[in-house]
Amino acid sequence: MKPTRLIFPLTVAGGAILALTACASLMSSGHIGNKTVPPPAKHVDLNRYLGVWYEIGRYENHFEKDCEAVTAEYRKRDDGLIDIINSARKGSLSGPVRTAHGKARVLRGSDNAKLKVSFFGPFYVGDYWVLDHADDYAWSIVGEPSGRYLWLLSRTAHPDELTRNTLEARTRELGYDWSMVRMTQH
Repeated sequence: MKPTRLIFPLTVAGGAILALTACASLMSSGHIGNKTVPPPAKHVDLNRYLGVWYEIGRYENHFEKDCEAVTAEYRKRDDGLIDIINSARKGSLSGPVRTAHGKARVLRGSDNAKLKVSFFGPFYVGDYWVLDHADDYAWSIVGEPSGRYLWLLSRTAHPDELTRNTLEARTRELGYDWSMVRMTQH
């Protein structure tokens, strides 16, 4: 997939968190890491969720192949949508920067935890579910209903050991296969 502009967390050179979610719905290939994805666990305060997130780990996917230093930035728009700016370095930490822009809309009745994303015009086809997050929004676990895509996000590129252990424990508790998680370099 050519680098495009995306909205929401992660992916560049092929997508990012939103890009991944958008692509996740479009694609049926890939290993399923969770056959019974649970619904999001908590209400999401969008004002606290907005901002920059660092991808700490992910299920590998074609649109993020060989991407490191992956970030996703979310910004609220005047029309109620959310802009997504995903960026990454292709090939290595010193590789060229790729950026994708997209947009997302919150699904009604989801406590702001389920979004539909679009990186391709007016079509909102990707699912972006905030499955869990820290009370202080220091970390977040993002998935989608197929169980093929997963992103572990942090507000810092190098979270402390407690945060990393919490992310792993919650990911396992949510039913995801930890052996499929590919850690992102920053």
